[in-house]
Amino acid sequence: MIRFLIRVLIFVASAALGLWVASLLLEDFEITVSGFVTAVVVFAIAQSILSPFILKMSMRYANAFTGGVGLVSTFVALLIATLVGDGLEITGVTTWVIGTLIVWLVTAIATLLLPLWWLKERRDSNTDGRA
Repeated sequence: MIRFLIRVLIFVASAALGLWVASLLLEDFEITVSGFVTAVVVFAIAQSILSPFILKMSMRYANAFTGGVGLVSTFVALLIATLVGDGLEITGVTTWVIGTLIVWLVTAIATLLLPLWWLKERRDSNTDGRA
């Protein structure tokens, strides 16, 4: 159960990082301070549900698109996050495309690196207590 909660926290943190970085880099990718938490939670939930579903559909009907599942699920999750609440607003086709790429890339990198950082911090705190 602890591992599951850690994975959920890492996934939510990576989603928050992805949305935040995209909002910093793109003028028409706006996240309000008050709606940030809602946007992150809606995006993370949508992404976690959509990824396996879109992967299964692509493997069944369009195997050539299996590699793009992350991008497609990121785009759809962003779309859902913009529709729920008023915390996230994305304007313009270019912003949608580049925003999807940024959020996907940052989320993917963060999902890989955050567990390593967390384990290093945990290991360091354990060794500091023994010294």
